[in-house]
Amino acid sequence: MNQRAYLDHNATSPLRPEVREAVLGALALLGNPSSVHSEGRSARAAVEEARGKVAALVGARPEDVIFTSGGTEANGLALAAPPGSEPGRAFLSAIEHPSVLAGGRFETEARTVVPVTAEGVVDLDYLARILEHHGSEGGRPFVSLMAANNETGALQSVAEAAGIVHEAGGVLHTDAVQMAGRLPVDLGALGADLLTLSAHKVGGPKGVGALILAEGAGVRPLMTGGGQEGRRRPGTENVAGIVGFGVAAECAGKELSHMDKVARLRDALEDGVRTVAPDAIVFAQSIPRLPNTSSIAVPGLKAETLVIGLDLAGVSISAGSACSSGKVETSHVLAAMGVAPEVARAAIRVSLGIGNSDHDIQNFLIAFGDLVKRLRKDAKEAA
Repeated sequence: MNQRAYLDHNATSPLRPEVREAVLGALALLGNPSSVHSEGRSARAAVEEARGKVAALVGARPEDVIFTSGGTEANGLALAAPPGSEPGRAFLSAIEHPSVLAGGRFETEARTVVPVTAEGVVDLDYLARILEHHGSEGGRPFVSLMAANNETGALQSVAEAAGIVHEAGGVLHTDAVQMAGRLPVDLGALGADLLTLSAHKVGGPKGVGALILAEGAGVRPLMTGGGQEGRRRPGTENVAGIVGFGVAAECAGKELSHMDKVARLRDALEDGVRTVAPDAIVFAQSIPRLPNTSSIAVPGLKAETLVIGLDLAGVSISAGSACSSGKVETSHVLAAMGVAPEVARAAIRVSLGIGNSDHDIQNFLIAFGDLVKRLRKDAKEAA
């Protein structure tokens, strides 16, 4: 191959050239955005312009955007106690990001995991029943349901869940990190009280994200000591990162119409995989999912081996398993879907962006086909 094929956009999307230019320009801004002199006002104006662009991506009000260090902090801020609320119980879908499943302020005994179907969609009937039961326990229930899963791409029925949660007097948070920029996101239509975004998933800089509030919603700061972000997130704002986030959000909103092309590439990739390996499993393929995401397992092959082999062949993807301190762990998402551990350990994730081409898909399929044939031949000879 003459150049690498980057197919790991759900981990991080490449920095957009226009974002790079905007960040470099913002780095030249001298003032602290909290200062009242001319230099400070220039920095403040840049932050507020970006706030408006991020708000526009999800149909929110600029004043309801709280900038954070990324999606993980935004999720943690969402899981902090709302002002004046009594301690309640957190109801977290089984496929949430680890920063949500960690529970935030909710102790282990105050968390309930909401199961999902075999396709990876949350069981709303279960949620409704358990919230009805919770009504007799007191305390305002907090529910977190991601808009789209980062591994399988499965879309969740957030708006329907919002109706159930609000009927029970609860608060709904949705992690929309993976959906934003790939499908239209409207905070009002979703009905969520809190919504998480991350800049580097839409071609912005790493290390900046946002928690966005519905009108009337509140949060309790994770830290104290400053009045920034409406006293909801203290600390001097990351001006350059925020400016880059704003430009990325604006570009992502304009590119939504190009996602049909991305879905076509995804479908071509999956068709090619089945040609090479007819026994391949594509998870969540029968339900609505992100147009850019494929979670695939070829039984009998290890995901780590495929990821390394493809990397050596010039193709970047992710594994469905996470490696931590030398220990390979089965994907909690696939486990929640009831996938057998040996199949889950074979799962890889391919995630595309609008910059990908037919050439990238062909490069993947050539490398994937060669690798599968060689690994199966080796396994047959070893047997």
